[in-house]
Amino acid sequence: MDISLIVCTYNRCQSLGETLERIAVQVVPDDVAWEVVVIDNNSTDSTREVVEEFSKRFPSRFRCVFEKQQGLSFARNAGIRESRSDVVAFTDDDVTFETNWLWNLTSNLLSGEWAGAGGRITPAWAKPLPKWMSVDDPHTMGPFALFDEGERAGQLNRPPYGGNMAFHRKTFEKFGVFRTDLGRSLDSLHGGEDTEFGGRLLAGGARLRYEPKAEVFHPASESRMSKKFVLYWWFWFGYGEVVQLGRPSGARWELKGVPLNLFPRILRWTLQWFVTLDPARRFACRRSVWYIAGTIFACYRLPRIREGRMASDTK
Repeated sequence: MDISLIVCTYNRCQSLGETLERIAVQVVPDDVAWEVVVIDNNSTDSTREVVEEFSKRFPSRFRCVFEKQQGLSFARNAGIRESRSDVVAFTDDDVTFETNWLWNLTSNLLSGEWAGAGGRITPAWAKPLPKWMSVDDPHTMGPFALFDEGERAGQLNRPPYGGNMAFHRKTFEKFGVFRTDLGRSLDSLHGGEDTEFGGRLLAGGARLRYEPKAEVFHPASESRMSKKFVLYWWFWFGYGEVVQLGRPSGARWELKGVPLNLFPRILRWTLQWFVTLDPARRFACRRSVWYIAGTIFACYRLPRIREGRMASDTK
């Protein structure tokens, strides 16, 4: 087997079916063996039946694996364990792409010259952008998985995103797998496991490749194009940074593990939020408040987070 495509899913049977239909018609050279491993992460809807239907239609291509430990990182790690190929690719259960996407993403990895690859991710907007959002603001675009390094393929100097990435199996053997104290679980937006893993590879000298022709379109529904969703995402982004990197440095004093210099910062951004009139700038201030609030919450909970991680590592 040459390529394994991992699709992790939780209670999205309708969008999963649409994504699997697009995967089924992927154009890959005849002499390249590839498989699709769907990781069912405790779904309670018709996910199992959807995947079984594809397994019947394409018995040598699709298979389903059940992962009872809740969380995207547990699901992705199960996909790594269950896959049988030299190259392991990942995508989401609600994206769309052209028929040459998988081959464009993975073809340059088969030689072993590259440790991994990432492709372009373009949001599929459900409606025109409101005034407080801009595609030119990377902070606003963060929750929508926008990933675009231009039109030229070449070496990638930043971690790819989980909805459009692939790695040679030897990278997992050398650098380990995805951290299970990071990654989404149920309705939580606590992510970062994908970029942490890519950052680990880059720090270790691994070479990653950017493939602009391997493009996926990630849905940006009306519910996600809301201030509530973006603020919630930034809260968990701040939380995840502390889990990944530890407490922010530079503070002389702490209160229950929280650096005291975070409180003047959140107060300053709150005041700017209330006095700013420009919609985009006003929301940027509000976004900073939620980001710092997530940072404070994680600092307070960090000892328990680390205890949980140690317990998980010993299992």
